[in-house]
Formats: sequence, C-alpha cells, structure tokens
Amino acid sequence: MTRAFCINSADNVATMLDDAKDGVVQVLGESAREIALLEPVSLGHKIAICDIVSGQPIVKFGVTTGRASRDIRAGQWVHLHNCASNFDERSGTLDVQTGAVTDTKYE
Repeated sequence: MTRAFCINSADNVATMLDDAKDGVVQVLGESAREIALLEPVSLGHKIAICDIVSGQPIVKFGVTTGRASRDIRAGQWVHLHNCASNFDERSGTLDVQTGAVTDTKYE
C-alpha cells in the first residue's frame, strides 16, 4: 500500500513516502488513517488528509505554511496550483511555533 506521513495531529496535509498514481494511501503518524488518492502524487509531495476550504490554512508539522487558494478535497495533491505560501521569499529562517520570518525586518 502507498504510504504518507503526518507528523502532528494539527496537520491537514501528509507527506508522501512513495510515488502513487491512484488507490488508497495509508497515512502514518499521529493522524493515522487511509485516504483515497484522487490524483497522482509523487514522493515528497503533500496530500490533503481532510477537505480544506479556500482561504483556510495549510498546516504541516504543526506550522501554517500557506493558505488554500481554492477548495482542496481529501486525497488531492497540495502544491502551488492550489495553495499560496506564507513564506517570504527574502527570508531564510522561520519561527518554529508561528511560521513567521525571523531574519527579515519589515518597516
């Protein structure tokens, strides 16, 4: 069975541990479950483990990394086509708790 890993119970995405074209994904970790994959997703990419409404946060490792730019269904690939990053491209480090940039001064 294809596998993905979810590290924090607050996460709404899991990281793929295998390449998958279709079928069921076994999500390992704190949010263990099985999810029907709705499209091909490659190793290292994210899948939604629950429905995420447009505008809601994308949470990985317990940190909000972005927001859904459109509705995302459980089992769909989560990437640049359906989410917008919260990370500032000028920043190299982020606060572990909040995801806020720590090395860029905003004026």
